[in-house]
Amino acid sequence: MKALIALAVALSAANAAGAAEPLLTPEQLQPLLRGADVRVIDIRDPKSFAQGHIEGAVNAPYGKWRGPATNPGELPDQDKLNALLQSLGLAPEIHAVVVSSGADATDFGAMARVYWTLKSLGLTELSIVNGGMQAWKAAGKSTTQAAAEVRPSTYAPTFDTRWLATRSDVGKHIDLSNAALVDSRPDAFYKGKTRAPAAKMAGTLPGAQSLDFNQWFVPGTSRFVDAGKAREIAAQLQRKDGQSTVAFCNTGHWAATDWFGLSEMAQLPNVQLYAGSMVDWTQSSEVPRVANQPSRAESLRYDAQQWWKRTFQ
Repeated sequence: MKALIALAVALSAANAAGAAEPLLTPEQLQPLLRGADVRVIDIRDPKSFAQGHIEGAVNAPYGKWRGPATNPGELPDQDKLNALLQSLGLAPEIHAVVVSSGADATDFGAMARVYWTLKSLGLTELSIVNGGMQAWKAAGKSTTQAAAEVRPSTYAPTFDTRWLATRSDVGKHIDLSNAALVDSRPDAFYKGKTRAPAAKMAGTLPGAQSLDFNQWFVPGTSRFVDAGKAREIAAQLQRKDGQSTVAFCNTGHWAATDWFGLSEMAQLPNVQLYAGSMVDWTQSSEVPRVANQPSRAESLRYDAQQWWKRTFQ
């Protein structure tokens, strides 16, 4: 595994010479802001954005990149994604830098999910502000309340599915045992002790390995680890040569962090994101295959506890 990772890193470095760094510190980002081909995409809510943002940033709240409440990991329609990119003035020659609040490790998942979406829409110059706005302010960098004027683009890509796994893809991987399925959720979800509200069942995909997304952060911070540490984390996976790796969680949010760490930082090849994840998987019209599924009594007890919380708390 270590030899495979080293080879992947070398090949990726050779192919991506001159490409943008996937992670930028505030100090690295600041001089780039002078370039006309750099666009900061702030995915916080409009109120937070209006109270202060990086100069030149444009606001595209995270919800615009997500699906409906019944299946948040679902991708928006292609037309909506194209209209969003055009409104932000994005095109392949633009270096898009994604930033959010940086409040915690979960917030990083929002930046990673948008980064993954932009990459799948054909942007090649992509970065995330490591630590988000929290790190930007902690570094003493200035903010503004002035709105930036951006000329809309005419860019209308087709979504590239190389980094996407669908429900059908995952089903085939389970049938053939030909992919490393990676559960990005904390242990309680992986072991079936709890589930997302929109998921119909608790548990995990058959044969899945656990790789809790929280491992990717410097302890006690919301800062992502460096490439060396990312390769150490990636080496935990059991993965045969040539196999794809599919990261999943509840709605493709936490899993976006695993995807980013494995694909962009550890430079493993053929890493995909199951965007719909367990919510999508358990909403299948057919009875889904699930491992670590709790007993009927445990499921009923969990449902009763959730009803009590919604009703009386």
